[in-house]
Amino acid sequence: MAAKDRFMQLAIDEARTGIEHRDGGPFGSVVVKDGKAVGFGHNRVLGKNDPTAHGEVEAIRDACRRLGTYDLSGCDIYTTGEPCHMCLCACMWANIRRVYYGCTIADNALIGFRDGKFNDLFQGRDRLGDYLTEVDREACLQLFDDYRNMPHDNY
Repeated sequence: MAAKDRFMQLAIDEARTGIEHRDGGPFGSVVVKDGKAVGFGHNRVLGKNDPTAHGEVEAIRDACRRLGTYDLSGCDIYTTGEPCHMCLCACMWANIRRVYYGCTIADNALIGFRDGKFNDLFQGRDRLGDYLTEVDREACLQLFDDYRNMPHDNY
């Protein structure tokens, strides 16, 4: 299994943990540095009653704690859904080198999330070049399908 697929699988596993605990949507993230996973997070919006507890933010916080730094230069992040603007900016503030995502903003909408509303409002993703790279979308779509077919709270 290629490294990108292996790290995306870790993000999928993290997302499954979150939805099994009913913490939030099917969004899991893994921060990677030097070929090693150094931070993990899944959506905990419902579990923490915190609208900012998205998978990417939780993974960034975890990686910073583990590494003892606020600067994640040289790190990449793998996430099951294309980041919302809040998470995208958090990645940039943390100096994440590159973002690898599975499902798209449009896919997020298919399972009831409103990322497209903010994407339309703020725009600008086209100016990011190769900062955002789609990886393993089919595996992430399966995760999203599983989520859609199970009981869950929409928010």
